[in-house]
Order: sequence, then structure tokens, then C-alpha cells
Amino acid sequence: MSEAFGISAALTRIKRGRPLVIVDADEVILRFVAGLDTFLHRQSLFLDLTSYRLHGNVKRLDDKKAILDVEVTALLEEFRNELDWLEPVEGVKEALTEIAVSADIVVLSNITPRQAEPRARNLAALGLDFPLVANSGLKGPAVRHLANHTGASAWFIDDIPQQLASAAEHAPSVTRIHLVGDTRLRPLLPPSPHANFYADDWAAAASFIQSQLKA
Repeated sequence: MSEAFGISAALTRIKRGRPLVIVDADEVILRFVAGLDTFLHRQSLFLDLTSYRLHGNVKRLDDKKAILDVEVTALLEEFRNELDWLEPVEGVKEALTEIAVSADIVVLSNITPRQAEPRARNLAALGLDFPLVANSGLKGPAVRHLANHTGASAWFIDDIPQQLASAAEHAPSVTRIHLVGDTRLRPLLPPSPHANFYADDWAAAASFIQSQLKA
């Protein structure tokens, strides 16, 4: 199972010399926080969006008190084990379908190999059946590996500034796009200084990539 969602498997579906777009999943393709909030409500909990983090922000509905970090971690593991029902970020299907005419697309997601199967089902159900790489930690090395393989122009889209900084360090030639899919989260996270472009939505991201593809 792990090999199916490793970089080597993804490389078999990427054409050398063809432009490549590397895309994060949570809050870029999929509405992770909205799904998590639905999951939490079923357990009399809610996500208090006061900062761009989960630990400390999961609270009980009855007394509005935060639960312990260890409880949040356990809930996240339970939630992530069945990631096959999340809704798409607005405009993502149209944007990636358009981009896929001119470039290959790889989804680079920080999930375990076990969590990759339901994630792949989720993406396929949404009509986004692109290669999926299950990553751990900072994504810069994986971005570099994928971009080096194609040997053509490459873009990396993520919502987390640390991931964009990692890509800037390890793969500086890759164009980096900062995109936060959930409008509720955007005020909590300023544009990354390591991004070449900040996209307000998928229409802006697609327009930026297409302009560079045609240049």
C-alpha cells in the first residue's frame, strides 16, 4: 500500500518534459476544516477558529472549554482514517481540469500510507484522479524530486507557509503559490513571503498558472 502512494509510483504517471503542478490536499483541494468541524459536532465538540491551529481550538459545545492536546491528536487520527467524504474547495475541479490539459498534476499530502487509500477515493469521487503522494514532514525534498523528474516548469500550491518555505529552500526554481481554500481561515494566515503568488481563490491560481504556461 505504501508503494502505491510513494513518489516512485507518482513518477510513472508524470511525463518528462511536461509542465508539472504539485498541489496540497487539505484546504487547497479539499475542505478539511469544514469536514473536521462536522465530525467534531457529532461528538459534541466544535472548532473555534481563533488561530490557524487545531490543538487548543477544539472545544466542548456545552461549556466552550478546550479539550486536551492528546485528545485532539486522537480525534485527528480517527478523522483522518476515513478521508473519503470531504467536499472540494470552490472552483478547484474546474481549475485543475483546465490546467491538466497543459500540465501534469500531482497531489502531495501529509498523510500516512494507511490514510492515503480513503484520500485517493475522495479525490477520485470528485473527478480529481491524479497521482497521490503520501508525504511526512516538510515537503521541499519531495517537491524537488518531482520537479527534477519532469525537467520542465513546475508549480507548488500549499496553504501552509512552512511548506512554501521548505519548497523555496529545496526547490527554488519551482514557482510557489499560496492558496487557502476556506474563506474563514484566510484572515488567520497572512500571505507567505516565500510564495511567488498569493491566490485569493482557484480562479486566480489557475489564471496565474495559465499565463505562465502560455508565456
